[in-house]
Amino acid sequence: MSNTAPIIGISRHRLTTDGNGVTTLVAFHGCPLHCKYCLNPQSLKEERVWKRYDCEQLYEEVKTDGLYFLATGGGITFGGGEPCLQSDFIREFHKLCDKGWQMTVETSLNIPQKHLETLLTIIDHYIVDIKDMNCVLYERYTGKGNKQVIDNLRWLVEQGKAEQITVRIPHIPSYNTSSDIEKSMYQLEEMGLSHFDPFIYRT
Repeated sequence: MSNTAPIIGISRHRLTTDGNGVTTLVAFHGCPLHCKYCLNPQSLKEERVWKRYDCEQLYEEVKTDGLYFLATGGGITFGGGEPCLQSDFIREFHKLCDKGWQMTVETSLNIPQKHLETLLTIIDHYIVDIKDMNCVLYERYTGKGNKQVIDNLRWLVEQGKAEQITVRIPHIPSYNTSSDIEKSMYQLEEMGLSHFDPFIYRT
C-alpha cells in the first residue's frame, strides 16, 4: 500500500497567500510546536479531525486545477501543522505531478534536518514562519527552542536555497516588539536571506 498521511484540509484557488500563482493548500495534521496563538489548532487535536490519503488519492483530488497551476506558475503548497514531517509522502506525491507544478512548504523548520534532505531537490519555495530569532521569546511562545530552526535555515542557505526562502516575521502581541523584529531581520540578513514577510498576529 502507498505511503499515507493525515490531512486536515485541502483549500483550492488560493492567490498570493501561499506562493506564486494559483495554489492549492494541503494541510497536514501534526506539529512539533504548541504556539500560544496557533493559526490552525485542529492540526494539534487528538480526536480524528483528519482523513488519511495516499499519494494517488491526493493527486486525484488536486489534479483538476493542473491547468491553473501551469498557466499562473502556481502549484501545491503544503502546510499544517508541520508539512516537512511528511517529507517521504511529499516526495512520493511529487512523482505523480506535472513537472511544471510548483511545490511550496509552509514550515517552522523546527524539524530534524533529514526531512529537508529528503525534500531538497523537489521543493521550489520555502515559506518559513520564524516566530522570532530570540531563543527566549521563541520558547515562551512555542514551548520549544529554536536552535534547530536556525541550524536548518543555515543549512538551506548553504545548499544555495536563499533566493527560494521567504521568511515570515510576525509581530506577536504580548511576546515581541518592533525592536525584536528588527533584530531578527538583521540576523537573517547576516545569514544571507533577503525575502521577508512581516505581519501581525491577530489574537
